[in-house]
Amino acid sequence: MSVDCYLGVDGGGTKTRFALVDADARLLAEAQCTTTYHPQVGLDGVRATLADGLERVLHVAGRARDDIRHAFFGLPAYGEDSRVAPLLDALPRDLLGHDRYACDNDMVCGWAGSFACADGINIVAGTGSIGYGQRRGVAARAGGWGEAFSDEGSAYWIAAQGMNAFSRMSDGRLPKGPLHTLLRERLQLEHDLDLCARVYGEQALSRGELAQLSPLVAEAARQGDEAADDIFHRAGAELARIADALRGALAFADGERVPVSWSGGAFSAGELLLAPFTRALQACSLTFEPHAPLHAPHFGAALYAMHLAAGRDAATASPPSSP
Repeated sequence: MSVDCYLGVDGGGTKTRFALVDADARLLAEAQCTTTYHPQVGLDGVRATLADGLERVLHVAGRARDDIRHAFFGLPAYGEDSRVAPLLDALPRDLLGHDRYACDNDMVCGWAGSFACADGINIVAGTGSIGYGQRRGVAARAGGWGEAFSDEGSAYWIAAQGMNAFSRMSDGRLPKGPLHTLLRERLQLEHDLDLCARVYGEQALSRGELAQLSPLVAEAARQGDEAADDIFHRAGAELARIADALRGALAFADGERVPVSWSGGAFSAGELLLAPFTRALQACSLTFEPHAPLHAPHFGAALYAMHLAAGRDAATASPPSSP
């Protein structure tokens, strides 16, 4: 039996998931660790999380580092700082003990999982949001410029819009709905203005912790909160705009079907987000064909590691060109 296996790593702003598969793409082991978002935890934090996850999956599968024929590391914020990218590229080498791996943005994991590495556009709405797609060997990304001025439709964005609605409810600029009570109870606010300390104070919630408030907005919407419901409608429209930008960037022809899928924790809201997202897609273009993801992103990362290994092997086996 071949000992070859393939490692996929799907990094994120809240958690990082690992998948180890065999040569037949059967899952051998998986693990979940903390964030690998380097602007928050630094390169040392990224390295520690990768080392932890790697050790866990190898232990469960009873495999060694040398058994990993190829690995793919999808890391959040990769490619968004040209000074940091080479440092992220170098991190896995010491952990694996070889250079049979590749690094890229974690958006690739969502696409690879949703389409099993086939052509299409995937929209990620996790802690942040971003879109990525491939068509006939051409790749493109859109969105994902960070929470300070972008990441529209993400869990962080939904939570931030929810806190904005809370502030307006508190002031009387909006009627108080269930969101006001839910957020106040969750954060144990003695006074409404104590929300500022949770966001700006010495013990402010982290980016990932703030994003985890998005389910409260979903719960408020289910309880009939109009402001919360509107947030999900706007989130769906924003995510559809990302997909439409990619449709143009990938040069889909007029009338050509455009497969589109999704991944990320914000979509755990179910139809609250998915329904306005798919409606907005159809409003952009009737050629969009939404379908549920085939696999989870961390499994997609492992599939992409297999894909990269096959491409490398094919390149190695090709005879040199004649002069």
